[in-house]
Amino acid sequence: MTMNLQLLNVGDNLTLLQYRVKRADLIKYAGASLDFNPIHYSDRIATSVGLPGVIAHGMHTMGAVARVITDHLPASAFISSYSTKFSNPVVVPDDDAGALVSVNATVTAKEANSMFFSIETSCGDQKVLSQTKLTVNFS
Repeated sequence: MTMNLQLLNVGDNLTLLQYRVKRADLIKYAGASLDFNPIHYSDRIATSVGLPGVIAHGMHTMGAVARVITDHLPASAFISSYSTKFSNPVVVPDDDAGALVSVNATVTAKEANSMFFSIETSCGDQKVLSQTKLTVNFS
């Protein structure tokens, strides 16, 4: 269900977004992005370079997280800036459940035609994105 973002005030939170990342999602993303780095599909390679297992592409995570906002954007609005720091990888197990990512956005400022959001993203008990800021402009 979409909400009217422009009715939100500073300090308001959007509805929590949770989504699962499975190995099949990583394969699809690799094909779309042409990023076939084996750390995104091979446990053997991922662990050989010091990772805890196969990890999601950082840009896959960043793109999926933006849905907390884009799922509610009217056709006349657009994201004018989006930045984050990758603080921990999303480790994707080789099972049917995958990894559960939780996303929460808070309105940090509001102007006549713009809204500013801070976004928190975690997987399990680890923050996976930090210092995430997103700006929406309304026409």
